[in-house]
Amino acid sequence: MTIRALHVASELYPLLKTGGLADVAGALPPALIERGADVRVLLPGFPAVLGGLSDLRTVARIGRRFDAPHVTLEQGTLPASDLVVYVIRADSLYDRPGNPYLDAEHVPYGDNAQRFALLGWTAAQLAQQLDPAWAPQIVHAHDWHAGLAPAYLKAAERQHGKAFAHSVFTVHNLAYQGVFPAHLFGQLGLPADYFHMQGIEFYGQLSFLKAGLYYSDRITTVSPTYAREIQTLAQGGGLDGLLRNRTHDLSGILNGVDYSVWNPATDALLPEHYTASQLSGKHACKTALQKRFGLASKGDALLFGVVSRLTEQKGLDLLLAALPEIIKRGGQLVVFGTGDAALEKGLQRVAHAHPESVAVELGFDETLAHAIIAGSDVVAVPSRFEPCGLTQLYALAYGSLPLVHRVGGLADTVVDASLENLADDLTTGFVFERFEPDALGAAIRRAFALYARHTEWKATQRRAMHQDFGWGASAERYLALYRELA
Repeated sequence: MTIRALHVASELYPLLKTGGLADVAGALPPALIERGADVRVLLPGFPAVLGGLSDLRTVARIGRRFDAPHVTLEQGTLPASDLVVYVIRADSLYDRPGNPYLDAEHVPYGDNAQRFALLGWTAAQLAQQLDPAWAPQIVHAHDWHAGLAPAYLKAAERQHGKAFAHSVFTVHNLAYQGVFPAHLFGQLGLPADYFHMQGIEFYGQLSFLKAGLYYSDRITTVSPTYAREIQTLAQGGGLDGLLRNRTHDLSGILNGVDYSVWNPATDALLPEHYTASQLSGKHACKTALQKRFGLASKGDALLFGVVSRLTEQKGLDLLLAALPEIIKRGGQLVVFGTGDAALEKGLQRVAHAHPESVAVELGFDETLAHAIIAGSDVVAVPSRFEPCGLTQLYALAYGSLPLVHRVGGLADTVVDASLENLADDLTTGFVFERFEPDALGAAIRRAFALYARHTEWKATQRRAMHQDFGWGASAERYLALYRELA
C-alpha cells in the first residue's frame, strides 16, 4: 500500500533557505518518493516560494482566516524534482521581502503567531480533504512553525469522532520554540482546554513547539544523540519532562546529505573537481580560496574553514579564543556567516591584525559556502549543542576533515584522530569532549600533528570521503515509522 504523506515546513531548498531545515525539506520528500511513498509538501506563500514553482493553480478558496482577508490554497511543482508543493497564498501575511521570520530590523514579525497558525491549520484541513483529489494519511510537521498541525488534527478528531491522519513532529532545533503571549490563544480557534499545562501552555505563554511535541502521534529529532540530550535538564529547554514522558514515542533519525548537490566530483560551484582517488583538484580549490580571501598563498598552511551562523550556540566564541593557537602554528582561518555583532567584531579584529592568516566575510551565499567547504583542510563546527549538523557531513564528503564538539549529531558522525582510532583506520576528523578552550586547543593541535604526517592525512581524507550519509537509510526509517502509524 502506498503511504500518502504531507510534509509541512516553512522553507525548502532551493526556493528559500535560512538553515538546515530547508535542506531536509528539499531532500527527504524526494528520497521517500523514490521508495514508493506519495509525498507532497505544504509551504507558506512567501515571494521566493511562489516565484520558484511552476504550473501554479488554485486548489481551494479558503476566504478569511487569521486576519488575512483572502486565503487560497494553490498547488505547483518544484522544477528541479517535480515534487508537488501546496502553497498558502495569503499576501497580507506572507508577501514581505527578505527574511521569512524577521523584519528589516531583524525583529520577529508581530503577527508570526497568525502567520504560522495558518500553516498548521491548513495542514489539518488538507487531511480533511481540502484538496478533493488528495489527502494525506500522515502529516509530518517540521519545527515550531508547523507545530500547531498536530493540535488542529487532534481537535478535528475530537469534533468529528474520527481520526483523519496520524502526525509526526520533527524537532530540528529545540532552542527555537515559537513562544507567544497567552492573549493570542483565542485567535487560534483551538478548544479552550488546549490552553493547559497538558497542552500548548508553556510558563503562562503559548508554545507552538510544545503543541507539536504534545499532540503529535510520534516525535523524531535529527540524530540519535540529540534525542537523548533533549530529555535532560541541561538541553531540554524546559520541555525535558514532557520529552521523558514521551520517550517511547521519540526517536532520533540522522539527517542525510543530498549528494547530487554536495559532491566534489560534479559540483558546478567549484573551480576544479576532485574525487577520493584523485585529490589534486582539492589543492586547486584551496589555492583559489586563499586568493579569494587575500590570504598568504601557502600550499602547506593548514587552512581551517567556518561556514556558520556566528552565534554562541555554534561555539564561535570558543574558536575566537583558540585563534592565537592556529596563527602561532602557521595555520589559516576563513570565516563566512552572519550573526552576533560582538562575535562578528571580535573575528574581524583578529582578521584586521593578521590579514595573511585570517579572513572574515559577513553574509551568506551558496557558491561561497561550497568553495570554503572544498578549499579548507579542516572545517570547524565547535558547537555548544548541535541537533544534527549538516556542515560536518558536507565536509566529510569533500575530504575537509571536520573539527567538532562531541554533542548531538556531531558525536554520531565524526570519529576522532586518537592514536587508537588512527591505528584501527577509523579516524574521520577531530573531536573534543569538554566545551572549554583547552579541549578545543588540544583538538587543533591533533589536526596540526596529523597534517604533518602526509600519508596518514591523505588516508583519513579518503576515509572521510567514503562515508555514506545519504538520505537512503534515513528515508527507510521514516517510511517504517509511517507504516507503523498508518
